Amino acid sequence: MKLKICGMKYPKNILEVGSLLPDYIGFIFWEKSARYFDGEMPELPKSIRKVGVFVNASVDEIVEKINTYDLQAVQLHGQESIEFCESLKKNIPNLIDIIKVFSILDTFDFAELKPFEKVCDLFLFDTKGKLPGGNGTTFDWKVLEKYPSTKPFFLSGGIGMDEINAVQEILKTNLPIYAVDINSKFEIEPGLKNIELLHSFKENLQLKS
Repeated sequence: MKLKICGMKYPKNILEVGSLLPDYIGFIFWEKSARYFDGEMPELPKSIRKVGVFVNASVDEIVEKINTYDLQAVQLHGQESIEFCESLKKNIPNLIDIIKVFSILDTFDFAELKPFEKVCDLFLFDTKGKLPGGNGTTFDWKVLEKYPSTKPFFLSGGIGMDEINAVQEILKTNLPIYAVDINSKFEIEPGLKNIELLHSFKENLQLKS
């Protein structure tokens, strides 16, 4: 089980989070986000994979950010089509993962995932809200009992310390949960993470890189 800490913004705080050795650290390249990242990327341990989060960006913009920040994964948080994912896959190195996000409220038609399986490496499920991510609320994870695919996915959406027991329970199921993705519930302010809380969460879940 892997851990992704998303929505990083400040270089010193990024280094502090990096010292916890999560598997992934996410940087949001959507200008309307309070966690929009356009700063200088500090040097992180090689074991940490840097994820660029995009919302309906162009292929050229994504490629430019990959090259500028040496990203190892791309997270698509908008209405990106199957054709777009295919085009992106052709324009980035094979070692870079494409993560497609699907936002869920009370119900979800998992049939729409099928065409994306060949063009995306991983899925991410979070809570449908006013913003594409960072809404700080969880969805009903029972919906995932109907997940028909073997494609691994990130579990996301409002996960905090209060959700530890629920996360531990869902990890006991046969669902192909690849990683837990956390963000807003561990913030002092948007983009600034509470290191002690993150450490406690990782220790309580016994997540190992």
